[in-house]
Amino acid sequence: MEHTITGLEVQKRSPERVSVYLDGEFAFGLPAIEAARLHQGQVLAEAEIAALRALDDLSRAIDYAARLLARRPYSSAEIRRSLAAREVAPTTIEEALARLESLGYVDDRAFAQFWVENRERFRPRSPQALRHELRQKGLAADIIEAALSALDARESAVRAAQEPLRRLRGQTRAEVQIRLGAFLARRGFDYDIIREAVEAILSQLDEEDPEYFSPDKPMNDYEE
Repeated sequence: MEHTITGLEVQKRSPERVSVYLDGEFAFGLPAIEAARLHQGQVLAEAEIAALRALDDLSRAIDYAARLLARRPYSSAEIRRSLAAREVAPTTIEEALARLESLGYVDDRAFAQFWVENRERFRPRSPQALRHELRQKGLAADIIEAALSALDARESAVRAAQEPLRRLRGQTRAEVQIRLGAFLARRGFDYDIIREAVEAILSQLDEEDPEYFSPDKPMNDYEE
């Protein structure tokens, strides 16, 4: 069966899109650049209509993903899950991801590196914790290990400990030691790394800021 284009109207809310009317009724929307190939009175076969609708589905999937990526980098698995939640067809999702990857907008290796560097800068945590987070993002094991390969767990622990250190001034050396250890454990660091990091921090404080600790404050509890 064939259908005739009876109207092509720029959408008021989305001027970059055009509404296509077939036989007097709205049929589907298209990006303006694609609609420019059509004209009123043009006769379309069912296969042509299906192809145009698929093209619109792809365009809308890419546009949605681009809006996500404007907020922050996303892994391909995150975008795939988000599009699936919007009931986008699996074939359309894969085609959209392939297009985004070819344009450099989606790159799982770059995303993994971004995630690790961002954590190291603002909220350091153990390689084990980062590995778990990256798995949750749907990244492949080889990509995760490559992103973590340059990390020094002890240095990360020392950086992470700077956050509670600001709040622990005036407490005894033993209290600081215990509370730093508990904090780093919650960030996923293992015992040996915690011990090394805390010892290094306490030694540095002994040398550079001996008044940091209170010699007399009793140890009543160790809640952070």
